[in-house]
Amino acid sequence: MSETLFPLGEPEAKTEPSPVKGKPRLVLPNRTQIELRPVDLEGLLPADHMARAVWEFVESLDLGPLYEKVQSVEGVAGRPAIDPRIFLALWLYAILEGVGSARALERLTRHHDAYRWIAGGVSVNYHSLSDFRVGHGAYLEDVLTHSVAVLMAQGLVKLNRVSQDGIRVRASAGASSFRREEKLEQYLKEAEEQIRLLRQELEDNPEATSRRQAAARERAAEDRHLRVKAALEQMPDVAAKKSAKEKDKARASTTDAEARVMKMGDGGFRPAYNGQFAVDTETQIVVGVDLCNSGSDQGQMVPMIEQLEQRYGKIPSETLVDGGFAGLKDIEKASELGTEVYAPVAKPKDETRNRYVPLATDAPSVAKWRERMGMAESKEIYKQRASTVECVNALARNRGLQRLLVRGEDKVRTVFLWFAIAHNLMRTLSLNAKLAAAA
Repeated sequence: MSETLFPLGEPEAKTEPSPVKGKPRLVLPNRTQIELRPVDLEGLLPADHMARAVWEFVESLDLGPLYEKVQSVEGVAGRPAIDPRIFLALWLYAILEGVGSARALERLTRHHDAYRWIAGGVSVNYHSLSDFRVGHGAYLEDVLTHSVAVLMAQGLVKLNRVSQDGIRVRASAGASSFRREEKLEQYLKEAEEQIRLLRQELEDNPEATSRRQAAARERAAEDRHLRVKAALEQMPDVAAKKSAKEKDKARASTTDAEARVMKMGDGGFRPAYNGQFAVDTETQIVVGVDLCNSGSDQGQMVPMIEQLEQRYGKIPSETLVDGGFAGLKDIEKASELGTEVYAPVAKPKDETRNRYVPLATDAPSVAKWRERMGMAESKEIYKQRASTVECVNALARNRGLQRLLVRGEDKVRTVFLWFAIAHNLMRTLSLNAKLAAAA
């Protein structure tokens, strides 16, 4: 043995593990045992849970327009209608949690404590949830206007400076559903012929198939006929946006006739809608919502300014937009309405020319815009656009505004209103919390 600095003891003898005798003892699941759990829905959520805040917001709304549409009334036979407050609260909370499917929301009302608390023991189905989501666009417009007006009356929203940006969202239509006019006319004739044959079959031999199957086949044929007809009706609008050489290439979708193929953020081209949010820069409250099926933001600034005047009787003193909105005619019109535009000046083709020096052909308002954007103070103001409206767009993406599950401009606009109201709810809670802390 070699010498060591310290003496080593004798190595311990290794002992073999004793063999296990008998079967292992395990705790097995017993799912047939009965548990007594005395708990009510009210006790499932803590006092500061977000679902309670959503319900409190819904209770503060004027629900008269929704109650007027309820056909189930006292003294008349029929099943009672579900309280609209339940649908409102469920969808607002679902959006905040990133849930956008009516079927998924129905499942959550059965298994998730927060959604069960909102439903309060009332059973809801996905058909009712889906219909409610897209069936009250006018009411949601009023909710947005009223909620922002309340914040203006409280002095929280001043509407002095507004930023606007577009967000393109994938439509519920496939690229393969787009067809040219000749093909659409052919599909329309085929659909009309199919309907005629189905009706003729019922007249000639009513017992050839069951009434329910025949009715389903006829409804499917009529639905296809309506979708193809709607696509044909959109062809003039699609062709008008094409150059003279490309008018014969105009195509419309037989799935969602109002959707248009747009260039998306990743550089690809897909059917989509272009939603517009206008945001108060001081509070990040959404004050305006608009929608178009144009892939460009050109021409969208002035309609938003006019919308704000119609909603609140006030035009923002300053409007922040990106270069896609900054058409010279739009800047002139916006200035006439009473707002100063902050938008980047395009880089001139002549690199020696100072982009901030007015041109001889510029209108006075355009000349002032060029000079204004050359100032360091204006460039600092313009930075607020990224931290306000772009932040709102990012939050909407995170909450599920990635792909639309509804079709048609009216329904898509309603979805954007849901997201705006849900966002404003969260911002209002944050603003009130700051006020309470400062008091």
